[in-house]
Amino acid sequence: MKNKVVHVCLANYYADGYSYQENMLPKFHLALGYEVEIIASVETFDNNGQFTDHQGKREYLNEYGIPVRRLACQKPDKLYRILRRYQGVKEALEQTNPDVLFIHGCQFSDMDIVADYLKKHPGIKVYVDNHADFNNSATNFLSKNILHRIIWKRCAHIIEPFTSKFYGVVPARVDFLKEMYDLPADKCELLVMGADDDAVEKALRPEVRSQHRRAYGVSDSDIVIVTGGKIDHNKPQVLKLMRAVNSISDDRIKLIVFGSVADNLKAEFERNLTDKVIHIGWRKSEDIYEDFAAADLVAFPGLHSVLWEQAVGMGVPCLFKYIKGFEHVDLGGNCLFLEKDDEEEYKACIMRALDQIDEMKRIAQEKGMKTFSYREIARRALEG
Repeated sequence: MKNKVVHVCLANYYADGYSYQENMLPKFHLALGYEVEIIASVETFDNNGQFTDHQGKREYLNEYGIPVRRLACQKPDKLYRILRRYQGVKEALEQTNPDVLFIHGCQFSDMDIVADYLKKHPGIKVYVDNHADFNNSATNFLSKNILHRIIWKRCAHIIEPFTSKFYGVVPARVDFLKEMYDLPADKCELLVMGADDDAVEKALRPEVRSQHRRAYGVSDSDIVIVTGGKIDHNKPQVLKLMRAVNSISDDRIKLIVFGSVADNLKAEFERNLTDKVIHIGWRKSEDIYEDFAAADLVAFPGLHSVLWEQAVGMGVPCLFKYIKGFEHVDLGGNCLFLEKDDEEEYKACIMRALDQIDEMKRIAQEKGMKTFSYREIARRALEG
């Protein structure tokens, strides 16, 4: 009889059809032979990256054939969206009947209901991951001292006696578990996010690179840099990268930018579109892997996103903004870090990367694709 892994996604939104960890771990646990179900909030987002509620059935099969059960917040909605109290958590756990619980984020108030269920069902293995760090969370007094230091810390300690491992998905998020929630160091480990092995294999077909370059209007001899994501107040550095590429005299160097652009940045963004800087719009998750396959270099000068790990998992040389606690993407020469938000440094770093691109590519292909394989990450996730 197969073990059943139930993924609990109540600490945040859950979006079907994406390549976030909440999508990929269930996919590859299913591929590894486990029975899999997902319990999730109704929160999701639309194609423009705007948060919204899931429309349609609350119980359905996702694109991988995995049952998904969406739970609405308790009333009053305004309060319980913050505290993350849901309708039907106990019933969902009883109906899914897990052998393993993989809890994505400890930041929801129904952790007491989960703990009560575990008391009555000893023997269930529990793993909890964490996507919060001091860059994306605890950034103001209320968030740091009320939500995290009191409410979410209490939730972490409620589940701690039942938990085999707490996983931070980057080193900074391992530190956050220990420093903010005072969790035992021996229970806190790194479990990186990664790249979808199936999408990588598909993107690496020889014809993909040339097809996408033709679609961009660039030649095989051009040097293609790819960047993108949600271009908003968190990633205004993309505009500096655009200006930096436009100022490089070598006309072979082209920058392909994908993703949505915030309204307040659109005018300046459009001023920087040229023959050397091309915007290809919003891209689906699977398309982004193929964009990376067409690139000689991938650059992310703004805050971290899951795209970092996906690019490394594609075996492509990269440039990343240096952020303390996010050095895990450096596998010994596959990437360079951008230390300043400075156009001149961006230009210098691009040229330095191109001077050593063959060695960066060798290391990226030898180490990146193995280290950031979601199939291997999904296997490791249940071994702790």
